[in-house]
Amino acid sequence: MTRAPYAADPNAHGGREFAALNRSTGESAADAPQETRGPRTDFQRDRDRIIHSMSFRRLKSKTQVFIAPDGDHYRTRLTHSIEVAQVGRVLARGLGLDEDLTEALCLAHDLGHPPFGHAGEDALSDAMARHGGFDHNAQALRTIMRLESPYPEHDGLNLTWDLLEGLAKHNGPIAAPNWALAQLDQAFPLALGTWPSLEAQIAAVSDDIAYDNHDIDDGLRAGFLDLDDLLELDFLADQWRAVERRFPNAPRDRQLRELIRDQIGLMVNDVLEHSRNAVKGFGSVAEIRDAGRQLAGFSPAMQDHERTLKSFMYEKLYYHPEQVAAASRARDVIARLFAAYSQDATLMPQRWQDALPESDPDRSRTIADFIAGMSDRFAIQSCEKIYGERPQGLINV
Repeated sequence: MTRAPYAADPNAHGGREFAALNRSTGESAADAPQETRGPRTDFQRDRDRIIHSMSFRRLKSKTQVFIAPDGDHYRTRLTHSIEVAQVGRVLARGLGLDEDLTEALCLAHDLGHPPFGHAGEDALSDAMARHGGFDHNAQALRTIMRLESPYPEHDGLNLTWDLLEGLAKHNGPIAAPNWALAQLDQAFPLALGTWPSLEAQIAAVSDDIAYDNHDIDDGLRAGFLDLDDLLELDFLADQWRAVERRFPNAPRDRQLRELIRDQIGLMVNDVLEHSRNAVKGFGSVAEIRDAGRQLAGFSPAMQDHERTLKSFMYEKLYYHPEQVAAASRARDVIARLFAAYSQDATLMPQRWQDALPESDPDRSRTIADFIAGMSDRFAIQSCEKIYGERPQGLINV
């Protein structure tokens, strides 16, 4: 599809925080051509740096819905991020946006999640209450701008301004950034008060589409949801009846998967139609950022359906008694780890000890960085090593 005039341009992005070095002299050379290592645009390079990062690989063992599941087919943060990227590319292509920037944003959006999902985030937020708190979105920026540092010339992955800006505010402008995002914005201003590119807006709605529907799939597989409950939602009941009419003799599990696919298709087509109408008359990405409102997303009718579905999922799945019990035990693991490292820094790996500031708030923030980077498995193992017993009751599927 032809690139839309309001698409982000990899040849006219907002630059990188750290200028390229002249490879022969080692001196800063802002105007020197970047080493390409292959015919890639700058947004493709962003995507590839994310995919090759250790933080991205660790997502394979971080909670999406179920903590440290035994089953191989439940989503993790990694598989969820890949599914978000698939939805994002479809939407970006349909709207004439930059697919590579959209994909990079989708792949990076959960890099700041600590172990055990939102339960782990709640525990870190409590532990950090006196030191500025903890937020997984700001932590994603902190991870790719400061903590994930494979290059000899600078900290972080040195991604484009457009990627960082989109990741910082893919859910909209930020009037009061927390300490982590404020520090990064001071070092490399990200225009936090404006709306981001359409690519970032599409990444946000792709996240909603993916987890709204794939969490249903996992909830059904785990037995925490059942079809009768789903059919209490009229818009899902209509889709189910259509599936039964088309495939009356298909096994129930295949019909259910067809229901999920149909629902994703409905949401994707709704976003495409609504967003195309919303961006008519816009001629540049700058105009998108200056619009003062969200332009890419669900229609009002679909937005109502999506909110109803979210409320249903919280009641039936996310706040299921077994989920609540597992989350409580997960929060205890994170709290105990934070307390242990705060009292005895020698329990941390040597490189983290060497980098640990002497006083708060930076000392506690560094400890939180270490814990936030853990996988579920590593957090459980670390707690067992420190306290002499393995945390129980975390695996509920």
